[in-house]
Amino acid sequence: MRIVLASGSPRRREIMDLIEAEYEVKACKKEEVITSTVPEEVVKELSLMKASAVFEELKEQNDVLVIGADTVVASEGKILGKPKSEEDACRMLEELQGKTHEVYTGVALVIQTKDEIKKINFSVGTKVSVLKMSRTEIEAYVATKEPLDKAGAYAIQGKFSPYIGRLEGDYYNVVGFPIASICQRLKQEGINLIGYGK
Repeated sequence: MRIVLASGSPRRREIMDLIEAEYEVKACKKEEVITSTVPEEVVKELSLMKASAVFEELKEQNDVLVIGADTVVASEGKILGKPKSEEDACRMLEELQGKTHEVYTGVALVIQTKDEIKKINFSVGTKVSVLKMSRTEIEAYVATKEPLDKAGAYAIQGKFSPYIGRLEGDYYNVVGFPIASICQRLKQEGINLIGYGK
């Protein structure tokens, strides 16, 4: 089976590499269009759109698995995307510091076998508690430029790690790819992703 990761994210690739499966990367170029405002639904919608668009682009569609994912940070039900500027990043971190927020990743699995095309879509949520941060700490972190391409303006696996107080749920979900949930769901379909093709 050909495995395609429908994402250009280096972090998602790093997590896929951990399970030592043979796969290829094909980032989705389609413009994101969403109809929902509920964080869990937004990520499901976007991940399915990405996986479906990449699947449609494939020349050989027999015996293939396309994995799409999309992650958002939500604070009190409000979605925080990637910051538009350093000022915007500071505003987001000001909102997150000293509180608990949610990170949702939507996953879409498009499985094509000889007989059928199956689309599986789900979301995984993790609660993240951020320690109190001073304005100076926020500005110093933003000055590293690390938060500028991250949903919610932080990277849990990077320089923001000293400010993470508590985690409830899957760490890899916060990074953007809930690999355990993906592997378990594929196992139900008779596909063992761990070490696949090696």
